Amino acid sequence: MAREDAPADDSRRRFLQSSIVSGLAIAGPGAASDSASDIDPAVSTYPDLVVGKAARLAINQPLLFTYPDAASACLAVKLGRRVPDGVGPDLDIVAFSSMCSHMGCLVSYEAATARLKCACHFSMFDPEKSGQMIIGQATQNLPQVILEYRAADDTVHAVAIRGLIYGRQTNLL
Repeated sequence: MAREDAPADDSRRRFLQSSIVSGLAIAGPGAASDSASDIDPAVSTYPDLVVGKAARLAINQPLLFTYPDAASACLAVKLGRRVPDGVGPDLDIVAFSSMCSHMGCLVSYEAATARLKCACHFSMFDPEKSGQMIIGQATQNLPQVILEYRAADDTVHAVAIRGLIYGRQTNLL
């Protein structure tokens, strides 16, 4: 009886193998792997925007700006201590989208706690840890604006975004 079942089992096995191979071929390369970067692959070139002069940024005083377009509120802050992804002479300047990753409400920087807070649903994010979500309704970190520091003229530039701005399929409209 095992011999009679063998052809059916073999054909099922071949069907499943070909289905998996076909599915991976349709999905394309990299479908089964994680991307090393969260920078939106749909955007080939982000604009280069001067955010401000590093020397003019005061510790714990956020600087509001829009990036990568006028509809995208962001904030930069000089934290006063070296942090991952920090730029500037002291490697302490970071920037994030001001739109909460939960429902798009505006977040604000609270100097006393050095946290980014959303007043709508009480999510909190840590700017010292690349905008990591600490608590609240949000399930994703805040999108981080990638900054570059240009010592020649002491300027901080926004050059890209890591993560997806709330409510968008791509970061550029």
